[in-house]
Amino acid sequence: MVSFQKIFVGFMVAASIFAAGCASTARQESFGEGVDDSVITTKVKALYVEDKAVSALNVNVETFKGTVQLSGFADNQTEINRAVEIARSVKGVSSVKNDIRLKTSAAK
Repeated sequence: MVSFQKIFVGFMVAASIFAAGCASTARQESFGEGVDDSVITTKVKALYVEDKAVSALNVNVETFKGTVQLSGFADNQTEINRAVEIARSVKGVSSVKNDIRLKTSAAK
């Protein structure tokens, strides 16, 4: 039986391959960089799915040239810290930009 995580990872890699460009510029990645970045993004999201402290549905992950950009909302500072820690642990990540915000009591 194929696990949800394997299906998710496969889908993300396939989708990013189709969306990748051919040449590298300051704003656009080469095909290889795009595939590498999509693998990083997929690995981070898969680790969020496995982790009980981070809501994979509420944290968005984008990667560009090894820099992971996190955004979205978290219930507490511990969740934010854990999300950053997980992203930094993935091989190929050069830096993490954290734009995750705490949910306000009205948004919860």
